[in-house]
Amino acid sequence: MRQLTPAVEDYLVRREPFYLPSSDEVGLFESAWRAQLPVLLKGPTGCGKTRFVAHMAWRLGRPLITVACHEDLAASDLLGRFLLQGDETVWVDGPLTTAVRHGAIVYLDEVVEARKDSLVVIHPLTDDRRILPIDRLATVLRAPDEFMMVISYNPGYQSILKELKPSTRQRFVSIDFKYPSADVERDVLIREAGLDYERASRLVKVAEKIRNLTDRGLEEGVSTRLLVYCAKLFAQGVEPRAACRASFTRTLTDDRDLQRTIEEIAADFF
Repeated sequence: MRQLTPAVEDYLVRREPFYLPSSDEVGLFESAWRAQLPVLLKGPTGCGKTRFVAHMAWRLGRPLITVACHEDLAASDLLGRFLLQGDETVWVDGPLTTAVRHGAIVYLDEVVEARKDSLVVIHPLTDDRRILPIDRLATVLRAPDEFMMVISYNPGYQSILKELKPSTRQRFVSIDFKYPSADVERDVLIREAGLDYERASRLVKVAEKIRNLTDRGLEEGVSTRLLVYCAKLFAQGVEPRAACRASFTRTLTDDRDLQRTIEEIAADFF
């Protein structure tokens, strides 16, 4: 196993992130890492993709370098650039280059948000070559065995303008994520927020009812992340319906009719 420099050790996940598997995703990810295969995570907002990657980095003992993708993300933001330091011009590695040099897991979150031309740089790392050409340094880096590329996106927000190109998609093995089962979400709330069994169960039922509103115009349902936020407000003594209003009603929609319906759902359980 490749030795880590002190700077890269900063990217190690020191504590085990709490994560409850929903299916076979843990074993599949470990198999992909051993086989040196890149992984694509697909699922709605707040369903646990980022927590899962952190959990897997901890299990595998590898540094985790995360990039939050956005429309202005350029190839140089991933590879690195020359910067002025005093009277000198020095090369500073970007997150992708750092990950390749040190055998880290690099995680490109919401990858469809990035400019398509910037994603071309990951292609040589996601086939059997596993190389990273850096033209500005006139060099090619070879990824060590421990290196892994992971990307994620939310299919619910895909459009003609934000579609992951087939030439990119077919370089990855994919793991589908969805909201956890009611039992798993209840256990998450008990563990993450310290709720009792009864209130955690009722809060999960509220989320299930709200998720059904996607057939009535709600863009996306309550994420597990929002559920945890609401549960933490409960734990701080916030009145349950006020916590649901802050976490669900005001966050999920500005439509007055939908807000009223969400309020009524919360009132049914609290």
